[in-house]
Amino acid sequence: MIHTGDPQQDRQPPNGTQDLRRAVTEGLLYTHSRLNANTRKTLEAASFLYALVELLEEKGLITIEELDARKQVVAERLAQQYRKEQIGAVFQDPEYDKYAFASEVVIDCENRVHLCKATCCRLPFALSSQDVREGVVRWDLGQPYLIEHGADGYCSHLDRDTRGCAIHANRPVPCRGFDCSTDKRIWLDFGGRLPNPDVERSDWLEYLARQNGAGGVS
Repeated sequence: MIHTGDPQQDRQPPNGTQDLRRAVTEGLLYTHSRLNANTRKTLEAASFLYALVELLEEKGLITIEELDARKQVVAERLAQQYRKEQIGAVFQDPEYDKYAFASEVVIDCENRVHLCKATCCRLPFALSSQDVREGVVRWDLGQPYLIEHGADGYCSHLDRDTRGCAIHANRPVPCRGFDCSTDKRIWLDFGGRLPNPDVERSDWLEYLARQNGAGGVS
């Protein structure tokens, strides 16, 4: 900051900073006002729903046990639909401290990557809140908070020359715990070092989706 001798003026940030702060403030005000409005609507809807459930139970038309059982079925159906339509932000569930994660899988990747083509680095998965707050692992701005992939379909953190992970010490839990040795999408015979030939496909994920849609093995 340049000191002018005028205390009031010295407290003011440069114009560029003022404009940015004003824009961010206006954005936050709008976002929080919408959150408040949505919360009020959600509370109103929840109140009507709970009132309806209580009335139906009092009249003997349903039981809470029946409602809980049906709720689980419907919740899973809606979750699948949301995932398919990429609605909302997604986080790992459940979440673990990745630096204390005790179920890490050890694979001799350096001896196999020329066969498997580092295909695991093409798989999508959600980051944890720990990953996001840490700010090392990049996520897809268009699909928060999925791991970011490049135009070639591979994780943004994959070194394209060495096929090694550029953030290995900070890698997310799904990377630490993934066992490709039992994944038939990648290996037909892990012990025999025989990869699935489909890993050579540039449209590997899309191909898997089509196969699953036709009843293929996931």
